[in-house]
Amino acid sequence: MGTNTFNLLVASVNGDSSYQIIHSSKQAVKLGEGGINQKFIAPAAYQRGLSAIGEHMRTILLHGANEIFAFATSATRNASNGPELVADIKNLFGVEVKVIDGDEEAELIYLGIRQAVQLNDENVLMIDIGGGSNEIIIGNASQYHWKKSYDLGISRLLQKFNPSNPILENEIGAVEEYLETQLSDLVTPMEQYKPKMIIGSSGSFDTYRNVLVAANILSANGNPSLNIPMEEYFKLHNRLIETTTQERSAIPGMDPMRVEMIVLATIFTHYLIRRFDIQSMVQSSYALKEGAVWKMVSGV
Repeated sequence: MGTNTFNLLVASVNGDSSYQIIHSSKQAVKLGEGGINQKFIAPAAYQRGLSAIGEHMRTILLHGANEIFAFATSATRNASNGPELVADIKNLFGVEVKVIDGDEEAELIYLGIRQAVQLNDENVLMIDIGGGSNEIIIGNASQYHWKKSYDLGISRLLQKFNPSNPILENEIGAVEEYLETQLSDLVTPMEQYKPKMIIGSSGSFDTYRNVLVAANILSANGNPSLNIPMEEYFKLHNRLIETTTQERSAIPGMDPMRVEMIVLATIFTHYLIRRFDIQSMVQSSYALKEGAVWKMVSGV
């Protein structure tokens, strides 16, 4: 139960502590719309959340799943009426929702990325840009060294900055100045562990991938991860920040859910790359939900 989307994963667990993905889908919810910075789930968003759970329950029943696990993240955990939403889901659908903190969210994202991307002993910067929070992890194949969840999700930034359409240069500068202050505690671990690759999971990086594949710049490889050449990302970034929402909605491969949010998401990505001299980029299709399944089936 993310801030932008409610994601569903149906998996078949094998006896050897491995699993196979049977179904993966998402419902657009925008749970943070209209209230996230006031720590409140607005009535329309609240109803979209319940409707999304209802849709997912139909899919779950069609697949005959015999165990259901639900996790709620930033918008639910920070909202004054988050406990009410959790209670309504329990009463209406019989599903127990576990509200996870940012630390656990970052850990599960790391475990998800680790399944999709072939890591080694070199440290990498891992990031999940969400609607309510952004998780940043530094680690390698064997462990994470540092992780933190920041309340810098794109729904929060949109409501805080309310940028022009298209965004203006001085507005980009204001966002970057804000990020510089909010991410000040990232500088020391970045200097200590010196990652040169950024791996991004979830919606924004999926959108970078899908737009570049739709333009025949990259080839879809059927794998849960894809290398994105830096020069192609920079071209895409420059294109996105110059467009209006209407122009972005017409871009092939653009997720309708991301039309409004992708500009601030790419500003966030671009800031990290420039600030810390990142040299390469990988997109991971696996994130929190795959990390949660892996943790459950492996018994860690």
